[in-house]
Formats: sequence, structure tokens, C-alpha cells
Amino acid sequence: MTGAGPIAILAGSGQLPIQLVEHLERTGQECRVLAFRGFAAPELRRRADATADLLDLKTIMATLEGWNPRAVALVGAVRRPGFSALLGAYSLLRNRQEVKEVIARGDDQVLRGAVMLLEERGYRVVGAHELAPGLVAPMSLRGKRAPDADDRQAVAFGLELLSSLSAFDIGQAAVVARRHVLAVEGPEGTDRMLRRVAGFRQSWLGLRRRREGGVLIKAAKRGQDLRVDMPAIGPRTVTEAARAGLSGIAVGAGSTLILEQEKTLRLADAHGLFLIAVDLPWMEPPRD
Repeated sequence: MTGAGPIAILAGSGQLPIQLVEHLERTGQECRVLAFRGFAAPELRRRADATADLLDLKTIMATLEGWNPRAVALVGAVRRPGFSALLGAYSLLRNRQEVKEVIARGDDQVLRGAVMLLEERGYRVVGAHELAPGLVAPMSLRGKRAPDADDRQAVAFGLELLSSLSAFDIGQAAVVARRHVLAVEGPEGTDRMLRRVAGFRQSWLGLRRRREGGVLIKAAKRGQDLRVDMPAIGPRTVTEAARAGLSGIAVGAGSTLILEQEKTLRLADAHGLFLIAVDLPWMEPPRD
């Protein structure tokens, strides 16, 4: 059923859907936006071609059928609905027991379930990195500052940690100082995790009570489908990392999106943070 129509963007929250739509418009690629109510940014909702509730699968599928898109992209963050809500929505289109098994396996499986629903109806599902490869972190990504020996140790340890946690469907990021884990990303997301680190590094008087340092490591999980929930950082991530007293940020090369890349690098330099891309042993080697 993949058609000859526009690229359909199913938009959640954050800057990524906005940047992707702007990229497609700049490069002359026709696109239509279906904004998820309660998630998509106001500026995107204003220019959206349609809006729908996240679990209103009937409206979503009818909209896509009308657009006859040549590709569909699920872009931006959404909060995972409760088990019963997901079960009720997905059961409209799939066997109830099969849906139960998918939902019970965690967030990654729910996202894969969404892709499966689309593909079963003949839609080609693509990732933001396929539509806008210029947003992907190249191996050559570098700011002015370089990581020191402690930072490199933290990056290596953080990659080991994220690799081992992949099977448990936990977050895509961690904060590590040398070989000491300061935080692991949970459902709250990277920015709030960084605020947690900033919080426990301050006394009630607002003074630092721990030595500053540490690295944010953000990377795709082992076996992650990069078409959905691809790791991303941007200027706000750099600001939060600086407030948390970190030394820098390391991201997976070829598998992490850098929003507003020039601005992100400038901010890292201004805050004295290093920003680098690193090879992930569990991913295909990135191409610069």
C-alpha cells in the first residue's frame, strides 16, 4: 500500500519533529504532519495537517489512508500509556492475546508493535536519520575541548553499562564519573536525569557538595530499531549537563541525532564541555 503521496510525520514532543519538517520543506520534499494531541509542540500543531490522540488508531489509520504516503515516520517523544489503554486501542486492530504479550515486554516492544501495525497495512516506516541524515552525529564530531584520561575511562565504562542494560529496556543514557555511576536514565528522560544529578550535587544552601566532573553517555540500545526512539541531544542537553557540573558528553556515532548541531557545539565550547561521538561496538560502523 506504500503510495506516491507525501511523507507522513506522526509527531510527538520535542524539537526533532519541528527540525525534521523544516528540513523536508527546505529540500523540497512534500510532507504531511499528524500531531499527537498533548505531545506535539504548539508551533507544530499550528501547521499540522491533522491532529489525533495517541491511541485513536481509527483516526490515525483513516488519515494515513487518505494521504496515501510514500513513507511514514514516527518522530518525537511520547509518554507510554497505561497497559489497559494500550490493550484497548491495539486490540481494535490485532489479536488481544498477542497485544498483551507485546505490551508486557516493555517500551521498545510497544514501539515495535506500532511499526508492525503500520507495516501490516503496507506503509513503509522510516526513521528521521533516513530522511535527514545531516542530523546524525558523525564520527568526526568534536568540540574545542578534548576528554582527559578520567573522561575517557568514564566513557568506556558508560558504554559497558548501557550495553549490559539494553536487555532490560531501560533508558539510553547514563552519567558516569570514572567508574562510578551517578545516574541512569529512566522514563523521565535525559534532561530530568541531568537535573537529578545537579540536585544531589548541591547542598540546601545551593553550594556544591561534590567534586564536579563526570560524563553524559547517550547511545542506542543493543538491537534498537533506529526508526523509532532514536537517541537525540541538543542545546538544552548541553545546558543541563553544564548545570550538573559534568565534564562533557559522548554520543553514539551514526546512531544519535544532534539537534541544531552548530549551536550545540558552540554551547559545549562556551561551557567548557567536550562533545564527542564514539563508536558503538554493537552497532554497524558509522560512515562519515
